[in-house]
Amino acid sequence: MAVNINTVYQTVLYIINKEQRGYITPSEFNSLATQVQDEIFQSYFPDGNQLNRQNQNNTQNDTEFFNMFKDTAYKLYPFEKEALFTYNAANDGFIYTGVGTIYKLGEIVSTYNTTNPTYNSITQLASKSDYSQITRSKLTTPTFSYPICFTTNAIITPATTNQLLVKVSPTPNALSINCLFKPTTPFWGFNTGGVGQYIYDPSSSLDFELDVSEKSDLVVNILKYCGIIINDPTIIQLAEQESQQTSINEKS
Repeated sequence: MAVNINTVYQTVLYIINKEQRGYITPSEFNSLATQVQDEIFQSYFPDGNQLNRQNQNNTQNDTEFFNMFKDTAYKLYPFEKEALFTYNAANDGFIYTGVGTIYKLGEIVSTYNTTNPTYNSITQLASKSDYSQITRSKLTTPTFSYPICFTTNAIITPATTNQLLVKVSPTPNALSINCLFKPTTPFWGFNTGGVGQYIYDPSSSLDFELDVSEKSDLVVNILKYCGIIINDPTIIQLAEQESQQTSINEKS
């Protein structure tokens, strides 16, 4: 379940305005919301590594609802999906033309259906230099059963944005990759009222894609940046203390 952006915005405004400390405009809030969502998303990976080490050392609670490693992995599920890549002859490789920004590549499957039987082969991701060495050697030449690939940037004309290019050897008929996508950019949309006030517009807004359990962290970390904008160190200190305590509670 996503976090409602209006709930977060109103909470932030309430805390800031409670003692007449200042005001954050929708534009400022949207910039902070994007920054904080990205920071929380990025934190899942080092946190997951740390919690996984605790699992391996048998120091992690593994009961059904209290395994922090599983909880962290669960928060990433909404961003994980299998993406189909399309062959691009100009680049002699496969590019993703769908919606969303790919953050990490997971399992890569190459499909070869011009032979009998059809192969759906797990494809090894290698560096470009390793790929060149492996494909040039007769002893290690990739096969339908054991293909290999590397990633680079596609050269698209006319140039729009950089696109991920995956080159596979031998070239498959189809390529699908289990990808982790970045969260979409949150946005608090509004209309302007008769006296210049901002009125929330849900039809033009985009909620945070993070799990609902991240609501408190979103509020606290946005407040931390708000303190910088309105030059109030008290807000920064309180937000940092709350953030640190939350982190300690989650990892202890």
